[in-house]
Amino acid sequence: MTGIRITRRTWLIPAACLSFILFFTVFGERGLLRIYEMRQEKQRIDRTVADLRVENQKLRLSIEALHSDRHQLERIARKELGLVRPNEVIYQFPPSGSK
Repeated sequence: MTGIRITRRTWLIPAACLSFILFFTVFGERGLLRIYEMRQEKQRIDRTVADLRVENQKLRLSIEALHSDRHQLERIARKELGLVRPNEVIYQFPPSGSK
C-alpha cells in the first residue's frame, strides 16, 4: 500500500505543477488569450491609422488647392459664407412645397 501512495503522490505533484503552468500560459497576463486580444487590437488600430492617413492626404490636397486655386477659394467663400461680388444680386427662393 505504501508504494501506491508514493506513486500517486509522485504523479500528483508534477501534474499540479503542469496544470499551474498551463493555466498561466493560457489565461495569464501574458498568456495566449491576452496575445490574441492584443493582436486584434493592433489590427483595429492599424486600420484606423490607415483611414486617418487617407483623410490626412485629402486634407493636404484641399489645403494645397486653397493656396493655389483662386476659383476654388471663391467657390467655398460663396457657398459657405454667402459672400457676393460688388453689384451682384442674389435671389433666394423658398424651398419647394412651402407657401
